[in-house]
Amino acid sequence: MIETQGLRKSFQSRKRRRAESDTTVDAVRGIDLSVGAGEIFGFLGPNGAGKTTTLRMLATLIRPDGGEARIAGADLLADPAEVRRRIGYVAQGGGTTDNASAREELVLQARMYGIGKAQALQRASDALKSFDLTDYADRHCSTYSGGQRRRVDIALGVIHEPKVLFLDEPTVGLDPPSRSQVWEEIRRLRTEGMTVFVTTHYLDEADALCDRVAIIDHGGIVAEGTPESLKREIAGDVVLVGLPTGTSAAAAEALRGEPYLHRLELRSPTGAEGEDGLRLYVENGAAAIPQLLRTLEGADILPDTVQLQRPSLDDVFLARTGRSIAGSP
Repeated sequence: MIETQGLRKSFQSRKRRRAESDTTVDAVRGIDLSVGAGEIFGFLGPNGAGKTTTLRMLATLIRPDGGEARIAGADLLADPAEVRRRIGYVAQGGGTTDNASAREELVLQARMYGIGKAQALQRASDALKSFDLTDYADRHCSTYSGGQRRRVDIALGVIHEPKVLFLDEPTVGLDPPSRSQVWEEIRRLRTEGMTVFVTTHYLDEADALCDRVAIIDHGGIVAEGTPESLKREIAGDVVLVGLPTGTSAAAAEALRGEPYLHRLELRSPTGAEGEDGLRLYVENGAAAIPQLLRTLEGADILPDTVQLQRPSLDDVFLARTGRSIAGSP
């Protein structure tokens, strides 16, 4: 449903001082993607990695500087109007109007796609039911919760029954129950045969929701596959050790060379200012923890916290880029 080869986009960035010349920023650097029919495909990366720029190119909102793509069988560059007819697009900021109701928004959206009035009313009614919006369908959108409003956004994106739906950060700012409900709506669309392309910087969202993911950093793909296959690249377990401020370097030196230790990274376990820590990759976490505690005790270092976890997509990103998605700007 989505095929890209060498897709790229650059922007001119004006420097602050007038004496300095403009510089070119390569936002997307030769993206190759292949997304099959009926997939939920996740585009995962930190803010500023190139996710939204890629999505906006695929949705015909900005023109690529190079490369080529086909969306649902239509050529992105040669026939963008046909691409627009075959896709739905939901922007991160949403598209609802405060003083309009969900029903009014849906009917208007359907009519803008050339659907007749009677059919537009029927499709709006069906969408309201499918997205659990019927009880407040005729209230102004300004009265909706964040989760309700986001479901209206997605309903607007699919009212014309597209083959491919693009969602840009669909759950940003939502509480956990609302996020879960949006996930269920996306899964339902997949079961109905729709291909869904989701950008996100939430690791748990990509892991729980997506059939496959591509991880992007600095405009290029650094990893691609199913969440499970990517995590299997990181052998063993991960042990997160929280340490008193200023002791990470000494703790790392004490642990280096331990036979159970595959790799060691300095990190801040919770992102809290002034908190130090280590991320340890080991074969068997349960067996390694008592040994590392004895080693640190011998170095007169008492950990604040010790956590055992399976490798995550953030560990995959860390292994490929040398930094954490959660800690990236």
